[in-house]
Amino acid sequence: MYCVKDYACHTILNGTSNMWSHLGVCKKFPFVIDRKQKTLVLEPRPIIKGGNNGEESLLTIKAVGYSYEECRKTLGKMIILDELPFNFVENQRFKSFCKVMQPRFDVPSRLTIWKDCLKIYVDEKEKLKKALKDQRLCLTSDTWTSIQNINYMCLTAHWIDEGWNLNKRILNFCCQVSNHKGETIGQAIESCLVEWGIDNILIVTIDNTSSNNLTIKYLKRVISNWATNILSNDFMHVRCCAHIVNLIVCARLKNIDNSVVKIRNAMRFVPSRQLVFNQCVEMLKIGSKKNVCLDVATRWSSTYMMLDVAAKFDVVFIRLEETDPRYLSLRLIQKRNKKT
Repeated sequence: MYCVKDYACHTILNGTSNMWSHLGVCKKFPFVIDRKQKTLVLEPRPIIKGGNNGEESLLTIKAVGYSYEECRKTLGKMIILDELPFNFVENQRFKSFCKVMQPRFDVPSRLTIWKDCLKIYVDEKEKLKKALKDQRLCLTSDTWTSIQNINYMCLTAHWIDEGWNLNKRILNFCCQVSNHKGETIGQAIESCLVEWGIDNILIVTIDNTSSNNLTIKYLKRVISNWATNILSNDFMHVRCCAHIVNLIVCARLKNIDNSVVKIRNAMRFVPSRQLVFNQCVEMLKIGSKKNVCLDVATRWSSTYMMLDVAAKFDVVFIRLEETDPRYLSLRLIQKRNKKT
């Protein structure tokens, strides 16, 4: 078919060895022929409950052959999941490791692995589109601005499949939102829905801000003509309970804002003097194994964790004020700023 050569390959009279030998060296044959013996490996089977310790993991023997395409695909997934740079594959130590593990594997360049990662994304996106087909979806969206003054928006889909399993997938992570106006966010969500071919929407959960009311108003106007809307989308808007609770707690925390600011500054001091801090913890025999942490302004739970850790190490900070000149100067600056 490819090199226009005739070979006797009768399964009884001639056998197929000559054909297999020719396919291994034919330059016009488009596929790779690898007839080497496969390797036997042990793979764990699903955990079975009821063993000696309540659970038992069995091993099964499986014959595994070498596939260059599978190796490249697995390498691309590792780059994506571990958030590695593309030039990681050009690292000489990584190439040496691959040479020892599988001499037949030719490590691709960073441009090739970039193309492989893009192909994985396209394939996974097509799989997700098929999974979302005919599913009634609940959407959640959040927008924020980074310290670089860049606007971000994330849109996530939630649904229950045929097996009654709750699924969650990020549909879009957009960093090109011009502003946080309601219609702008609504247009971004609409563009994402059109791109994914989604028209079965149950609810949209967003933060409890006035601009999001305009977002829902815009989406209702756009989706009103869709045949799949429910009750004219009157119950589509769901306000995020976590955001409401965060607003309530942050409002109450303003009553102790000065104390929270002092504790936050003390927490910022610890990383630069971690060794001295650890020595004080050992000297005072503090049994807590927790690490100091800073809070995030939009997450009240992080402020709670910061205050909880500070309460466990209060005597350590008192010792630092007595022994460490740098921490003492920090405290003096705080007192002077409070007076001014």
